[in-house]
Parts: sequence; structure tokens; C-alpha cells
Amino acid sequence: MPSAPPSAAVAAAAADTDVSGPALIVGATGYIGRFVAEACLDSGRTTYILLRPGGGASPARAAAVDALREKGAVVIEGSVDNKELVEEKLKEHSIEVVISVMGGPNILDQLTLIDAIKSVPTIKRFLPSEFGHDIDKASPVEPGLSFYEEKRRVRRAAEAAGIPYTCICCNSIAGWPYFDNTHPSEVPPPLDRLQIYGDGTVKAFFVAGSDIGKFTIKAAYDLRALNKIVHFRPACNLLNMNEMASLWESKIGRALPRATLSEEDLLALAAAENCIPASIVAALTHDIFINGCQTNFSIDGIKDIEISWLYPDAPFRTVDECFDEHAASLPLDQISLESSPSDPVVKRLPVPPTCA
Repeated sequence: MPSAPPSAAVAAAAADTDVSGPALIVGATGYIGRFVAEACLDSGRTTYILLRPGGGASPARAAAVDALREKGAVVIEGSVDNKELVEEKLKEHSIEVVISVMGGPNILDQLTLIDAIKSVPTIKRFLPSEFGHDIDKASPVEPGLSFYEEKRRVRRAAEAAGIPYTCICCNSIAGWPYFDNTHPSEVPPPLDRLQIYGDGTVKAFFVAGSDIGKFTIKAAYDLRALNKIVHFRPACNLLNMNEMASLWESKIGRALPRATLSEEDLLALAAAENCIPASIVAALTHDIFINGCQTNFSIDGIKDIEISWLYPDAPFRTVDECFDEHAASLPLDQISLESSPSDPVVKRLPVPPTCA
């Protein structure tokens, strides 16, 4: 079924693709959102952040807002589901780029954001809140599938509206990939035991938060990324769980016991009732390290492109460097001065559900 023709305002913006003006970032106080906002500010572009009423109430979010404001971000108070307000602010500030980095519970609020964008002639690029796997290629089990279905609705709505877009598929965050909703930015890799998913041989791409921000802003203002799905696939950070485990052991100078989480274990964790968002994370972990959803397809170079094709000389921060930083932050009594070989035996240990 053909999509609806774009509005006159959107069509005019799409024709004028020289993007260099102000950006509005929705979700700037989240983990990835902060990196995107900081990168936008570092690029010298006027950067607005939409902050919902009470959105800076928690100490962590208030600190994030203060840090961004000190760097020059302009705070706009309002809710993304208030179409009239958002449309008014987009026009008032002549916004050219809208980047959504909204969290899971608010994904469908982007439908209202798209409705607002359609009436604003200055908008030249919209980046929906994807920032993970390619939602049209990955097939996670529930509840991950329902989460992706919501993201697909947003992508389809942007396409149907004729809004100039760029979708960012940055794959995994550089850090130890916990299955239980422990964010890799919040804690270092384990010091008690290393949980290996499946046989530990399925590879994934890992990208540091600062690189997600840097390359997202580059793509948002790059004509070559217009109406493209942009994949972050740094060859230097293509690793499997066994390689990640050995690398971490080399940093702390000692071997750790390894626990296998089988496909059945991950599926059981994903199926656990009343365990959101941990069940979603378990479902996505299964898709990454069992199904190989990040590596089981090729990039066609037509609608899908790799960020390294656009910026071949721009380096990525490596997982090795990230692990160095984690190890340096540990107390000395947790690091052995003499390296010991990794235990070659991967043991099966019971793994309880992370919530009842």
C-alpha cells in the first residue's frame, strides 16, 4: 500500500537538504541522550533539549541537566506528547534537526512528535529513538518483539509522513553485556564470575557512549545519511563473549569462574512475568548472543550504510580501552599483579530469575 504524500512543508524541507542549523534533542538526560547532547554542543551547533515538567527532579537527572546547561544547552520545558507546544517551539527556534533518544516506556510518544514535525518547514532531519539493533532485521522473542513493534510503528510513521530521517543502529554499548538490565555504564565487568551466553562464540559490535554521540551528530548533519539506516559496526570492537571474558581477565590479572547461560536459560528469563524491563533485556541478549542479530545480515549500501564508510578515518574507542578504564577504577586488592591463565572449562551454574 503506497504511503501518503508528504505535506508541502515537509517536501520543501526534504528538497533543501543543506543541514547546519539548530537541533532539538528529546531524552537528553538518559545515558545515550547525554552523549548525543554533549556531542551536538561540542560540534558548535545551537542545541535545545526538551525537558518534561519534573524531568530533572531526581538528583542524577538534575545534575545531567545542569551539566548540559553549563555547556550551552538551551532547556525547553514541555512534554513531547503536547503537539501544539512542540510545534510552537520547533517553529520559534527554527529547529532543523530533531533527535529523539526517548526511553522504552515513551517510545510511542514519538508519534505525536512526528505529527508536530510535519507542520514545521525548517525541519530537515529526524532521528527516531532506535539506537540499538536494526528493528526491521532483528527478531527477538517476547517481550522484546513487542518493544520492537512499537519502534517499527514509529519508523513507518516517519516514512509515511515523508519526513527526512536517519535511523541509527549503534548495536551494543561498550562494556560487559549484562542480561538482567544492569546497565554496562553503571558497573564494571564482573569480579565474581563471568556469565557466558550459549557457547560464547557469537560475535557482537560494541560502541562506547561517546562514539554513539559523536557519530550520531555527524550522521544527523550529513547529506549521505539522508533517509538511510546507519549501522555502527567497528571491526576493532567485534567480539564474542569468550573474547570479552579473556580480555577482562587480562586486565584484572586473574581467572574467574565462568557460568553458562544456555538458550533455554535466557528464554526462561525473557518469559518471566512481571519482570519488565529485565525480561526485555534478556530477550535482546538472546537475540544478540544466540541468534547473532547484529552480524547475520549484510549491509546493502543502498538504504543501509555503515558509519565507517562515511568516516573511514574517524577512530572508535575500543573495548580494550574501556576495560582499562574500568580496571583502573578498581581497588588494588581486587586486581592481581600477576596474570593467571583463563580457566578453559566453562561451567554450567544455576541462574535464578532476576525478579519474582
